[in-house]
Amino acid sequence: MNPDPDEKPVPAPVVKTSKRGQNTKRGRVDIVRQTAHRGGKAVTVAKNFVGIALSEKQELAKKMQKACGVGGTVKDGCIEIQGDKREQMMRILTEAGFKPVFAGG
Repeated sequence: MNPDPDEKPVPAPVVKTSKRGQNTKRGRVDIVRQTAHRGGKAVTVAKNFVGIALSEKQELAKKMQKACGVGGTVKDGCIEIQGDKREQMMRILTEAGFKPVFAGG
């Protein structure tokens, strides 16, 4: 099939970037460290994802588990990683185009 010479190329979509040049189109994600109801063990939770499919959350969780060397899961729309891994989660979410922020105490 030959391309039509009269057909104009479609421009690439405009991606909103922050002052640091990072892709922030995907929105804010809260990162919280929790210990309540977990026998005193710390768990890092990423929550408030907007417009992201469960399969993509599972893929992000798997990447975080591998980078941190710990276990984790996707539960109730949140990604839970064992231990206090806030910095590593922030790095991975930033690379994925989210704007992660530390929430809570």
